[in-house]
Amino acid sequence: MKKLSFFFLLVVLFSSCSTIKYVKENELLLAKNTVYIDSVKTSSENISELLIQRPNAKALGMPLSLHFYNLGNPEAPKTPSEWGKKHQKTYNFISDVFSEKQSISVAKTFIGFNNWFLTSGQAPVIIDDKKTRRTVDNLKTYYQTEGYFRAKVTSKKDSIGKKKGEISYHITKGNPSLIDTLKTFITSPVLDSLYLSTKDKSYLKSGDHYKDNNFIKEANRLVKLFRNKGIYHFNENYISFDVDTLKNYEKADVDINISDRAIPFQIQKIKKVNVYTDFSYNKRNSKHRDTTNYHGIDFYALRKLKYNPKYLSQSIFIKPNTVYSDSLRNLTRLHLRGLKNFKATSIRYDELSENELEANIFLTPIEKYTLGFESELSRSNIRNFDVSLKFSLTNRNTFKGAEIFKFSTFGSYFNSNNGPGWEIGSDISLEVPRFMAPFGLHKLVPKKMFPRTKFYSGIAIQKNIGLDKQNISVGIDYKWDYDAKKSIQLEILNTQYIRNLNVDNYFSIYVSEYQKLAEVAQIYNPSYTFPDNTPSNSNEIISFVSDVITDANFAASNPIEFQNVLNLANRYNIVTSDFLIPEIAYGYTYNNQESVKDASFSFLKIRIANSGNFMGLLSKSKNSLDQKTVFKIPIAQYFKTDIEYKKYWDLGDNNVLAHRTFLGAIFTYDNSDIPFSRSYFAGGSNDIRAWRTYDLGPGTRSPVLEYNIGSLKFLTSFEYRFNVFGSLKSALFVDAGNIWDITNSSFVDDPSKFKGIKSIEDIAVGAGFGLRYDFKFLIARLDLGFKAHEPYLTGNRWFRNFNFTNSVLNIGINYPF
Repeated sequence: MKKLSFFFLLVVLFSSCSTIKYVKENELLLAKNTVYIDSVKTSSENISELLIQRPNAKALGMPLSLHFYNLGNPEAPKTPSEWGKKHQKTYNFISDVFSEKQSISVAKTFIGFNNWFLTSGQAPVIIDDKKTRRTVDNLKTYYQTEGYFRAKVTSKKDSIGKKKGEISYHITKGNPSLIDTLKTFITSPVLDSLYLSTKDKSYLKSGDHYKDNNFIKEANRLVKLFRNKGIYHFNENYISFDVDTLKNYEKADVDINISDRAIPFQIQKIKKVNVYTDFSYNKRNSKHRDTTNYHGIDFYALRKLKYNPKYLSQSIFIKPNTVYSDSLRNLTRLHLRGLKNFKATSIRYDELSENELEANIFLTPIEKYTLGFESELSRSNIRNFDVSLKFSLTNRNTFKGAEIFKFSTFGSYFNSNNGPGWEIGSDISLEVPRFMAPFGLHKLVPKKMFPRTKFYSGIAIQKNIGLDKQNISVGIDYKWDYDAKKSIQLEILNTQYIRNLNVDNYFSIYVSEYQKLAEVAQIYNPSYTFPDNTPSNSNEIISFVSDVITDANFAASNPIEFQNVLNLANRYNIVTSDFLIPEIAYGYTYNNQESVKDASFSFLKIRIANSGNFMGLLSKSKNSLDQKTVFKIPIAQYFKTDIEYKKYWDLGDNNVLAHRTFLGAIFTYDNSDIPFSRSYFAGGSNDIRAWRTYDLGPGTRSPVLEYNIGSLKFLTSFEYRFNVFGSLKSALFVDAGNIWDITNSSFVDDPSKFKGIKSIEDIAVGAGFGLRYDFKFLIARLDLGFKAHEPYLTGNRWFRNFNFTNSVLNIGINYPF
């Protein structure tokens, strides 16, 4: 706890550093802006953005970037010669002992350090009267655009301490202006007819509050309307609004003027559609030797057509003899880019006559074959040292339908707690940009939703990690975009076969379980010599377990020890069993993030899965545990639901509050067990960061096993992210959650079970801070988590181990959520 207190002491000392270090005597550091609207204080983000000068960015209430700037000196020497004059003794000493070149090198180093502080930090924001006046004009203009034509704005500057000041802005809005009469003057009969057909959708209506933004929306609506109805040449320059407030500024008369061209507007149709499948600017004038026509669309290639027109045309929504539409043009461009076969797509139109257009689509393909090679050096709580290599081959347009075939093979060599080991594997996949489904099912999803089908298969073999598993998977995925925010995924035949080759190694891996059995053996039969923990003794250890769980007398006399052995037996059966997992799943994703720069958005993902239902109905075989089997392999039979919700709030000045909640549950049937790979776990760099992966839960069970799993999981996190200086970022976080068992199995001990609302007391809480460095292409992350609430402790569970000694350091790439 002393180390933790020392850390917070450093933060306090840092925050106490002077913020006015480089503020001159006749200057004031802007410490605060206050805005009053009709004498009422406001903190509206929309208003704050209009203020040209804002105080230095703060995080945790401190201007960290300003403090970092103050570590430098803006008046320091800028060249080695200037530095030498200011530090003459040091410069001459280095020059005499070493050389003039070394003196220059030292000078450049100090100058570089100083510049780094200045460029990475943020200079003090000094109150500038000119910028204050411009802000007053900004505020006045803004309220005029909101219909308050008589709005008055004043400002006042006050000193609030040594070299610090604040500015207050006082806004008196006055009465708003309302739209009174609304008239339209459209000189083109074609445009007038189109306008009248959608007049009820106008953003401008008599009696509404005057707002400039509604005029902008109406102009955009009209441009979109006309261009999607075939008016190719129309743009916003043909629209004007006349607003008359001379009679009464509270009532605005609005005229909507839409002018015609010198050559009157006409609805234009697409006469021809040309697709150049291998366009190159250097060969733009070369002759096309191969051409074909498919459903009225002409396809061209310089040598030979490599794309099947039947399939490529499915991404082209511009059709001959149809009315020109901006939306179809944009949809075509979006789909062609989504094929991931072309590095450039361009759509241009040529005018053939007053009412006919020719569409030319130019596609520049990506190289057909791409080779990839990756290497990685890593460390985890399972593998002390891991070197991995991966080779991949990508073949685009595999069957001339813009398909993408990928083949990859990988291998790794590592040193785990059980000694050296290796893993090898291979994956293949084929992604088809359309639905591959029988019985005409592909017609259920419109092509504009960009349906995709992915076939995949993979195999992985491990040696000396866990139980030396073999993992074979095959599956088919269907995906489509319902709209710009919603996407749907349907997983068919997502089948996985898991085979354990080295079951005898179980107790060598799960040492804590062996130790528990050894303790029970001393109670069960003090004269019995429990076998050593070696793979060759595995059968004898399991024989002992069988004796204990079938001994009714021991169950009556030692119920706790008996239950522990039952738990171990159940766990052994789950972990060592081979499984066939034939899963079908439906996934729905909602994401309203408009761009990567959008820091305020929501995300929701729901996945519902079933395993073994259909195959279980067909199977007539069962094993000794009364579980359905296929070729003596147990079928995993369960329903699984995962719900994840994320919400992000932009707090300004690059401060973001991020939230995530996850809830997942698995329900088995027909006596099936839950495969280890499908179970839930808690802890890790993207989970509850105060605990290591698999360390926490289930319920209030003490974390003494190497791998703890459950069938119910709840997780929620809040993270406050902020900039420190330059590319260095930081965060404060709180994670809470746990896993429980809801199988109602008699083998499961009472602390692991979920007990309804009462289990809220079992939620673990971790808190901490992190450092992140933004490399632009990825973010390197270090998070340090501290245990705040430990549900498995007796007595006081809060802050007993909230210190550096029991903290967990997590290393990750990119944000945890």
